[in-house]
Amino acid sequence: MTDFKKILLGAFVATTLVACGGSNNDDSPAPPQQSSNNVTLKFNNVMGSTPLALGTEYTSNNQKIKFTEVKYVISDIYLVKSDGTKVPYNVDNLDKGATVVNLAKSETLSYVLEGIELGEYNKIILGFGVKSSLNTLDQQKFPNFYAAAGANDTKMHWEWGNGYRFTKLEGTYGDENKPLSIHTGSTVKGTRDDPRTYVPGVDAFRDVTLELPSKMNVTPKSSPTITINADWDKLLNGKTKITLSGKIPTIHHTQSMIPVVNNLAGEGRNLDGSYVDANYMGMFSVSKVEH
Repeated sequence: MTDFKKILLGAFVATTLVACGGSNNDDSPAPPQQSSNNVTLKFNNVMGSTPLALGTEYTSNNQKIKFTEVKYVISDIYLVKSDGTKVPYNVDNLDKGATVVNLAKSETLSYVLEGIELGEYNKIILGFGVKSSLNTLDQQKFPNFYAAAGANDTKMHWEWGNGYRFTKLEGTYGDENKPLSIHTGSTVKGTRDDPRTYVPGVDAFRDVTLELPSKMNVTPKSSPTITINADWDKLLNGKTKITLSGKIPTIHHTQSMIPVVNNLAGEGRNLDGSYVDANYMGMFSVSKVEH
C-alpha cells in the first residue's frame, strides 16, 4: 500500500471514530430523577424538661419514681403532606414499619423511614402499640418484629393471649424504693391457655397526630430528622392523676391499664372517628425538624 493510500485510510478511520463517539453522546439516556428520600425519627425521652435516664430518681405527681426498664412500640406511621395527603409507611408490615423503642439501647432511639416520597409535610401520625388487625404473635408472617419484640432483653409478648405488649415499664417508687411494674397492650377475653375461647377485649392501640413545628421538605438533597419528645411525667401526671400505692403496684390489667394508656397516648377515638379529647395527645410532641 502506498503512503498516500495509508494517509487516506487513517483519515477515514479517525473521522468514523469521531462520528460514532458523537452519536453515542447524543443518544445517552438522562439519569433517572430521584423520587424519594429518607426521614429519620429521633425519640427523645424526657421527664418534664429533664432527659430520662434509667436508674435516676425523678418526682412526678409528688411521687418519687425510678425506671430500670422503658420500652414501647411504635407502628402504623403516616406522614401528612401540607395538602392533606397521608403517606403511609409500611402500615401493614410489622417487619418493615414497626419498632420497639428501648431506652437501654441507643440504636433504637432513631428509626429511619426509607423511601418517603418527595414533598412538603406538616404532620406525622404515630401508632402507639399495634393495631388490632396485626396484633397477633405471628412468627411466620413477621419474623423480624416477632423476634425483636420477644427477645430475652425485650419481652414484649404477653405471657398469655395472642398479642404484644405496647409498653413495658419496670422500676421502683416512693421513699422505700418499692417495686413497680406497668405493662400495657390490647387484651383478650376467654379461658386462660385456651386460644379457641379468646375474643377481643380492650383495644389499647392509639394513633397520635402531631403537628410539625415547621414545614418539612423532603427533597433529593434533603433527608430530614424529626425529633419526637416522649414526656414520661405524663405517666402519673397526665390528664388523669395517678397515685401509686401498695407494696407492689402492678398495672397489667384492663381497669388499671386504661388510665395509663390515655395519659401516655390520648384517649382514643369516638365511633365517628373523632378524638375523645382532641386537645390531649398524651406524652408525645415534636420539638424540631432538621434538614
